[in-house]
Formats: sequence, structure tokens, C-alpha cells
Amino acid sequence: MRLPVSEHTGRPWRIHAYVPDFTTLDVWSFRMPGAGPDDFRLALAAITAGAGLSKQTGPTRFLFAVRWKLGALLGWDKPQEGLGPRVRSLRERMPEELTATADPTPGPGPFTSLYELHDECARELANKTVHGVMHLGWVETPDGGHELRMAVLVKPNGPFGRLYMALIAPFRYAIVYPAMTRQWEASWRDRERLLG
Repeated sequence: MRLPVSEHTGRPWRIHAYVPDFTTLDVWSFRMPGAGPDDFRLALAAITAGAGLSKQTGPTRFLFAVRWKLGALLGWDKPQEGLGPRVRSLRERMPEELTATADPTPGPGPFTSLYELHDECARELANKTVHGVMHLGWVETPDGGHELRMAVLVKPNGPFGRLYMALIAPFRYAIVYPAMTRQWEASWRDRERLLG
């Protein structure tokens, strides 16, 4: 379910200190029935096990295939456009005690981990269109349970990046996030099978 941006910006997440030049674009919640205060890493493991791109719905796979094809044709995802050559990693802004909590090796997928704590983690990516951060946080719900929250923070690469983000917005809201919600919530429900 889509949430107001204030549901991310109003919480004391560690990421806030390192992204003052980023815009919080999207905030989404994922229901995790039966989750407790210490289940954040269990939820991440279940999602990793059950929610890869190959397991996405047909429309979502199609959108990502088109995006990666365009990126290859237009050079959006060349190594020189990513973290390091063009964009300095946010890890350089963070203290070692924070970055030491996550392996900086890229993947799976296009993201590189920044940190992983008991109730939040952040991953970043960069290409010719945008420098982006996916922040995941563990939030107590009014009924005493817990749910996963995702915030997408971006710094577009100039006018082209802003245009790109505007063009993909309808696809994010109508196709990608609803499919992601179904998949992530199903992975949580099926965690015992997925994680053995």
C-alpha cells in the first residue's frame, strides 16, 4: 500500500543523515502478519528467497526487460555511468561502523548494500538516469505487529533523469509496486518453505 512521504521522513532512520540531496519519491508498506520486533532479517531473507525478477508477473518482467534493453542500447547502464566512475557511493559519506554491517559486493540485481541493521537497511544503485536508494525499515503497526516499509530516494541525473523518472511513474504505481507487494507479502507467508 502506498503511504505518504512523511511516513518515511518522519521516522528516525539512519539514512536521513546521508541523503540530504535526495528526494523521497515513493513510500510503500508490506503486510507481514505474525511478524515480531526481531523479524526484520527473517523478512529480508524470505523476500530474497522468494521474490527474484524471474518470479515476477509477466507484465513486470516485460517492463524490466524493456528497461534493460533500452539501457543496453542507449548506454544507460555502462559501468562508467554507475557507482565509482560517475557517482560517488553513499558509503563514502557513512562511518565505517555503519558500512561494516553489509557486504558492498553488488547484487543480486542492480543494487549494492550500504548497511543492514536490526530494523533498517539501505541499498543503492546508479546509472545514467539516476542515483537511487532503496531503504527498507521495520515498523510496529497499531495492532502490535510489524510490517516492512520501503522508501525510494532519488537524485536524478539532470533534466534527462527527471524526465525518465516522470515517464516511468505510471508504470511504477500501476504495475511494478502492486506486483512487488503481492510477491513480497507472499514470500513472508511462505517463509518456512522458502527458508527450509
